[in-house]
Amino acid sequence: MALAARTLAPLETVADAARRFGVDALSLVLDVSDAAAIAAAVDDARAKLGLIDVLVNNAGIAESAPFARTDPDLWDRHLRVNATGPYLLARAVLPAMLERRWGRVINIASLAGLHGAPYVSAYTASKHALVGLTRALAAEVAGKGVTVNAICPGFAATDLTWASARNIAARTGRSFEAAVEAMARLNPGQKLVEPAEVAAVAAKLLHDDTTNGETIVLDGTQ
Repeated sequence: MALAARTLAPLETVADAARRFGVDALSLVLDVSDAAAIAAAVDDARAKLGLIDVLVNNAGIAESAPFARTDPDLWDRHLRVNATGPYLLARAVLPAMLERRWGRVINIASLAGLHGAPYVSAYTASKHALVGLTRALAAEVAGKGVTVNAICPGFAATDLTWASARNIAARTGRSFEAAVEAMARLNPGQKLVEPAEVAAVAAKLLHDDTTNGETIVLDGTQ
């Protein structure tokens, strides 16, 4: 199992937990907006672990701003991380999957990839792009042993939500807890999605030969 993120310490925490279960885990420091770094990381993973059967695109950023203050740098940053990164990674691993006629690409998108919301135009556009990429790739690989699907959580109990809550608290004077509660209420189920729920859906997709091109919604109602 290869794990990739921008900083090593969190990777090694997860890798160490996996190793205790007998999993050969490799930590790779990677910026998914860097095409050369992606190519090097994929080569490294193949050299040390062998063939790549499953790709989970989970990297993401989410910054809020009114559209008038959504400058080109903010816009480009979201597209690079949330859409171009998954495109580059899929492009690096799909050919070998298709050659073997088996593989799974799982994109962690968002409810924002299916609906619109104010003050997150860059994030929403990038997640719509990821959903569109999912559907296009799924159509292209259909019947070839590879599936491509997207999981679309609402606000989840992750560092991304905690960072957003801190920003809300700083701007509005609310407490951090009140900001988290307000974000949870925006989910249809009125609660945050747990990371384990996302992981369970991803694990199920590994053993599912028929689901392809789907956007699987996790909105707190499950």
